Amino acid sequence: MSDDPDLPPAAKRALAEAEARRKADKGLDLPTELGGREGPEPVRYGDWEKKGLAVDF
Repeated sequence: MSDDPDLPPAAKRALAEAEARRKADKGLDLPTELGGREGPEPVRYGDWEKKGLAVDF
């Protein structure tokens, strides 16, 4: 995508920087939670749902 001739140089630079960050990202190294929720980390999505009730924080 960054080889698109219609993109300004700043946009090409931003795309290259974003790609470098994605390659360098190692992900979260979270300890195993005992008795926690199943599935993805709820904090990542900005809310916590349990038994049909959602709490935003």
